[in-house]
Amino acid sequence: MSLLHALILGIVEGITEFLPISSTAHLILAVHGLRIAESEFVKSFEIIIQLGAILSVVVLYWSKFWNWEVLKKLVVAVIPTGIIGLTVYKAIKGYLLGNVTVVLLALVIGGIVLILFERSRATSGDQGDVDFSQITYKRAFLIGLFQAIAVIPGVSRSAATIVGGSLIGVSKRTIVEFSFMLAVPTMLAASGLELLKGREALAGNYPALAVGFVVSFITAILAIKSFLGYIKKHSFAAFGWYRIVLAVVYFLVFVR
Repeated sequence: MSLLHALILGIVEGITEFLPISSTAHLILAVHGLRIAESEFVKSFEIIIQLGAILSVVVLYWSKFWNWEVLKKLVVAVIPTGIIGLTVYKAIKGYLLGNVTVVLLALVIGGIVLILFERSRATSGDQGDVDFSQITYKRAFLIGLFQAIAVIPGVSRSAATIVGGSLIGVSKRTIVEFSFMLAVPTMLAASGLELLKGREALAGNYPALAVGFVVSFITAILAIKSFLGYIKKHSFAAFGWYRIVLAVVYFLVFVR
């Protein structure tokens, strides 16, 4: 992988990580579209640079991570994802990660879900200030279960937690910010596991990994601020249509 490829993938990751459109899907499609040879390093790269984007949340929400009640709920929420992720780790990396067909199907299905979800909601737009007290320990665990669905590339961790949280009664703004914060322990665990198990594949490729990591961090900060501004006045339906259009266009151009 060249440094230019790492730069491009870092931008893609940073922009898409927190939007309900699946950063993993975009990375897989970008790798395929750029004709980057699929390898163990590329698969590890796609996972680890997500940590760069995730660290942007630590910078932006530093003070909220010191809230002990919120931290405990984050721990509860990450448990089901961790258990399921560890259980199917080999299958995900061996058969799903890098599988364009799986990604395109997940993008379309997820897009339809987002559109139907928004049409079923009585109201749209911002639903008040952030109130993490809405997230009980039971709700935190259920949000974690929804997040676990995103082990399938293309589903989108953000979409799964936002839709899931909204379905169980958490307001839009609250579930969006909780989803941001939940990404931190989730991706720390995923990246740590990848660094541990995939360290041989990373050898000699650290410059490309560093570029992707730093670029994803910078672009993610801009994406988070833009996303929060967007959801104050708009629904998630546009993201659903985007997912469907992307999948169809990509299939016609690069797959068929």
